[in-house]
Amino acid sequence: MRPNDNLSVNTIRVLSAEAINKSNSGHPGITMGAAPIAHTLFSRHYKMNPNDLKWDNRDRFVLSAGHGSMLLYTMLHLYGMGTSMEDIKNFRQWGSKTPGHPEYDVTPGVETSTGPLGMGVSNAVGMAMAEAHLAAIFNKPGFPIVDHYTYVLTGDGCLMEGISAEASSLAGTLKLGKLILLYDKNNITIEGDIDTAFTEDVGKRYEAYGWHVQHVDDANTDIDAIDKAIENAKAVTDKPSIIICRTTIGYGCAPVAGTASCHGSPIGEANLKILKETLGFDTEKTFYVPEEVYADAKAVGEENAKKEAEWCEMFKRYKEEYPELAALYEKFMSKPSEEIFDEDFYKFDGPMATRNSSGLVLNKLSKVLPNLFGGSADLAPSNMSKMNDREYFSADNYAGSNVHFGIREFAMAGIANGMYLHGGVTPYVATFFVFSDYLKHGIRLSALMNLPVIYVMTHDSIGVGEDGPTHEPIEQLAAVRSIPNAYMWRPADSKETAAAYEFALTKADGPVVMALSRQKLPLYEETGRKALCGAYILKDCEGTPDVILIGTGSEVELCVKAADELKAQGIKARVVSMPCQELFDKQSKEYKESVLPCEVRARIAVEAGCSFGWQKYTGLDGDTLTIDHFGASAPAGTLFKEFGFTVENLVDKAKALVK
Repeated sequence: MRPNDNLSVNTIRVLSAEAINKSNSGHPGITMGAAPIAHTLFSRHYKMNPNDLKWDNRDRFVLSAGHGSMLLYTMLHLYGMGTSMEDIKNFRQWGSKTPGHPEYDVTPGVETSTGPLGMGVSNAVGMAMAEAHLAAIFNKPGFPIVDHYTYVLTGDGCLMEGISAEASSLAGTLKLGKLILLYDKNNITIEGDIDTAFTEDVGKRYEAYGWHVQHVDDANTDIDAIDKAIENAKAVTDKPSIIICRTTIGYGCAPVAGTASCHGSPIGEANLKILKETLGFDTEKTFYVPEEVYADAKAVGEENAKKEAEWCEMFKRYKEEYPELAALYEKFMSKPSEEIFDEDFYKFDGPMATRNSSGLVLNKLSKVLPNLFGGSADLAPSNMSKMNDREYFSADNYAGSNVHFGIREFAMAGIANGMYLHGGVTPYVATFFVFSDYLKHGIRLSALMNLPVIYVMTHDSIGVGEDGPTHEPIEQLAAVRSIPNAYMWRPADSKETAAAYEFALTKADGPVVMALSRQKLPLYEETGRKALCGAYILKDCEGTPDVILIGTGSEVELCVKAADELKAQGIKARVVSMPCQELFDKQSKEYKESVLPCEVRARIAVEAGCSFGWQKYTGLDGDTLTIDHFGASAPAGTLFKEFGFTVENLVDKAKALVK
């Protein structure tokens, strides 16, 4: 024990509980129980320069148990990382930098948005994978350019969620030795003692995953034991580590300690007074931090600042000895150049499924974008998501950049977010579009954090055919489109697919989800960069159109053929390809009017998905050719015909509208 350890831990307990009381909202139990874990990590291990919170070689700390946000904010405050005492006092208030759960890019020092339990574990796995990958590429003897740990603090709830199991299983397989999970085991959740729902031996489960497992039986007071366990974990280089820390929720306040009452509710003024008295604090002082606590934290920050200075000096020598690698490192850390999206990027030969187009684009990118890093949930041969000139990332080859995620869709999305947040890699993930339901919360958090993660989703419609309704997306397009700040792309051909990638890599401020076809689609002369407007006129008529046909993906071909038939019958039709609604919505009023003029009220949206959401483009007088029921098992051609996706049906709908 160091002289001020207990004082620092108790300061964390009191300050956190006091802030939660002031806001009349929050989760004080974990802040009081896990305070020794946080103090030990920050004071003795966590490598972070408070003067440069984005230093490449900093350690990453993820609070997966995000409901304990005030614990993190208290640590950020004590260690001078940009959270002021006023921020502490404004916990959970409008416009504050201390929201109810940690949010990336809101609070300095917060590495990822957490709160949905278990998601932080998957983020941390992604960060550890990125660290291992970059270290394998750039580190040389005497030059550990990439050399840091990923720490994640979890609770019982995190380890009940399936996503943490998926992510932890993969981490064990990959032997991510610089991933350390600190498990605050207090045995209490909202409903009470976890024995009602969670009696498994977590240690044995993690041993089975291939993790190094340690136990700290008294993490309420034994800081030296926590410290030693972290040191032991750092010494194990061929396995990720979990340290199971037995704590008491609400420690220090007898009336609530060990009970569910302090999990999600303030402890109240009477109990705050008891807490202060028990821990030896002046009950008359509010939001008080002893000078010794500030001084110790400042000394730690100064030591970490020296570590960054030493790293910067090392990188200067590295640039002299390995100039090509240093230049490559800086390229890895930079946004892709728009110059790579030249005319050749948009060149394709003839009709092909857009999943194949995507595969060609990925392999073009793999030659010019060295930090492209991703893979599929065991579907690479179907998703066409493998970079053919790259090796696979594995425990034996961290330099590989194709990733076997295994059949772990939910964790895959969270891991991709962690990769992007770590920096230095451009992540993409792939699976069948119907399984976007498994990834949806990960996609939502990509959007919340403004992360342009690429989601390659193939088998985009009833065109899946014989696999039947369990594998045929119906509502998924509408579901992804409903996520604020997500960009749902359904390209009509290879060039629109290329545009989706260009947008994702150079312009997107949120996730880009691509729904790609299994069946061949035509290659249109008119497509290309026009798709970067979200929607555009693919085929037009003379003068004002009588009807506008709006299509996406494979149904654009149906619109083109129907327009030709309508022309032969004396009806003027305009075909609009709308690969990305969200992008079209961001265009100017003038541009949108030029594509969908208000005076033309006869409009039909054509898409092999549900009709939900199309009404804002078709209007009250328009119509849809969509599918608002589940599919069936039959050849794709049969399904399209049986469900009305034919030229004849579309022509009849258009004629009825015009009349």
